[in-house]
Amino acid sequence: MELIGYSKREQVREVITAAPFEEDVMSRLRSIIYCASALALLASSESFATSEAFPAGVIRIVVPTGPGTPPDIISRVIAAELSKTEGWRMVVENRPGALQTIGMTDVLNQPADGHTIYPMSVPTMAVPALLPNMKLKPDSDFAPVLKISSSYNVLVVNPSFPVKSLPELIAALKGQPGKFNFSSAGFGTPAHLIGEMFKLQSDVQATHVPYQQAQQRVSDLLNGTNQFDFLASVTAANFADSGKLRAIAVTAPNRVAGLMDVPTVVEQGYPNLVVEDYVGFAVKSGTAPEIIARLNTAMNKALQTPKVREALANLGAVPAGGTAAEFGALISQQIAHWGKVVKDSGIKMPE
Repeated sequence: MELIGYSKREQVREVITAAPFEEDVMSRLRSIIYCASALALLASSESFATSEAFPAGVIRIVVPTGPGTPPDIISRVIAAELSKTEGWRMVVENRPGALQTIGMTDVLNQPADGHTIYPMSVPTMAVPALLPNMKLKPDSDFAPVLKISSSYNVLVVNPSFPVKSLPELIAALKGQPGKFNFSSAGFGTPAHLIGEMFKLQSDVQATHVPYQQAQQRVSDLLNGTNQFDFLASVTAANFADSGKLRAIAVTAPNRVAGLMDVPTVVEQGYPNLVVEDYVGFAVKSGTAPEIIARLNTAMNKALQTPKVREALANLGAVPAGGTAAEFGALISQQIAHWGKVVKDSGIKMPE
């Protein structure tokens, strides 16, 4: 190193003075690089340890619907398989009521550690629009894990109602606005929301009649008190096969197993009436990505087992699976979709 403008003696002195400084800088840089590498290694090992240590106790699936409902049955099937294949201790608890928000708030009051799981379905996505004061946001309050199953509903009518197709039903409803009723399992349930969407898309009027008791709902449909309903496919197939109800359309893009003789809404000229029902699992937002990945992997594996696939088929559903990000995208899309249905239809929670 030559220092211009300095004498040889001054240059030597400057070099001797600078050398320790340059060595000190290099030493500090090496220390910084070493510390950064150590921190990265530590973070990686802690993430691995977090994933390996999971679960640290019992995993609860908090079902926001009652016993015997599709989210309940599907949750129990998956829980049983995870207990068997992963050795996890699983508990399924039913916390129905208040448009599924009792179960929802239960999960949100727990730590974000993956030990409490919330099954989401169509009604979950309508909560922000139906209950805006609760300020619940399924897309940000929760972290998606996996879409478990997919299914479709069936539009059925009482046999005494003289319609045999979707266009005929729409014509009948337009011919006598407000005269006919459709039933559901309650306010904000899939059948209710699909019915309101049907009214909007078809520009028809019909009165919604909600039921808390499934037996009474079916009874009033069979005796003609209500003219139509959007039933789960297995239930619809059972009544259609016996001739007690007439199935006139499936809310699917393609025909579904067990109802191959029933045309879809698409075939009948109403592609905007395609509605998918589903169940997917989520955990509280803030849960470590490694834990979500562990849950996702285990559940995807469970969906491949014959026992789980058979159980879903018995419900008229098919296994979904996929990534957490894919389910997250569906959640966002569905919140926007059902929010618009609620807004445009003007439905509000009963007082």
